[in-house]
Amino acid sequence: MNSTALNMQTAIETLPKSELHLHIEGSLEPELALELADRNGITLPYRDLDDLRKQYRFTNLQSFLDLYYELMGVLKTSDDFRDLALAYFGKVSAQGVRHAEIFFDPQVHVANGLDVNIVMDGLLEGMKDAKARYGITSGLILSIVRDMPIDTAQSVLDSVRHRTDDILGIGLDSAEVGYPPHLFARQFQEAKTLGWHCVAHAGEEGPAAYVIDALDTLHAERIDHGIHSVTDAMLLKRLASERIPLTTCPLSNRRLQVVNSLEELPLRNMMEQGVLINVNSDDPAYFGGYIADNYKALAGIGFTLSELTIMAENSINASFINAVRRDALLKELASWKSRFAALLKA
Repeated sequence: MNSTALNMQTAIETLPKSELHLHIEGSLEPELALELADRNGITLPYRDLDDLRKQYRFTNLQSFLDLYYELMGVLKTSDDFRDLALAYFGKVSAQGVRHAEIFFDPQVHVANGLDVNIVMDGLLEGMKDAKARYGITSGLILSIVRDMPIDTAQSVLDSVRHRTDDILGIGLDSAEVGYPPHLFARQFQEAKTLGWHCVAHAGEEGPAAYVIDALDTLHAERIDHGIHSVTDAMLLKRLASERIPLTTCPLSNRRLQVVNSLEELPLRNMMEQGVLINVNSDDPAYFGGYIADNYKALAGIGFTLSELTIMAENSINASFINAVRRDALLKELASWKSRFAALLKA
């Protein structure tokens, strides 16, 4: 690797950034999954680590979700969730992440027989430890699993009302087609009354109309994925004028066959039209890379360091942090720009 490539790699890994689209259960690496299964006396239907790794070949979103939900079953105790969170933060602490807003799927854990407080207590402990160890601030986004019965979403929402200060926002995830955002308008409205922020997966496998639906009926402040917005010129203008960020996930889109190649992603097109694009890892244990790997993948198809820096700055500005923390991160980014000024001009 030549010096320019090494400098680019260092620049990307040290680039101060926020991660805004991360499913914490999707950071469950196969090694940790087997360790937790053994810890909790659970038998998985795989011979060994290599056999489990072979399952990570997905043809679409549903084929991924099948394995994703199966492995979530090894998470049983608060310690498990703490260890899961700390494993994630430990990895991204070396990839420039300064702030993370992480999704979790309480409906699935409740269906697996857990009390939602076990889940939250473990995650919050891991987040607290990560701040002390790595200086990474973070927040929890409770995600509604859209292809589970809506009454289970309402039940979970009701069960955490006493912990509203522990939750940053509400989200909407899982299998998209056939589950338009407006089905969950009641839950999002209730979340807003609790003071939570609102985000929603839309326009990943679903059409641009789902993005419009999420904006109009859920009042989403960010759209997760959203790449099919590119098919609607008026929607692109709206996203740009209303400054609605898209939390895109390049390696995820490629691994799930949303696009046939990274070159097909319309990220530059949307950026040129003023859409606030940022880059995230989605479910990094399943999709072949954490956040810096996604940045490096874009660099590999021709995105300049200047363009990647804009995405990182977008991620800081799109986060739900307070003004003091935002100013501190933007100041750190300015210092980073000075350090890599020559590479930014290249």
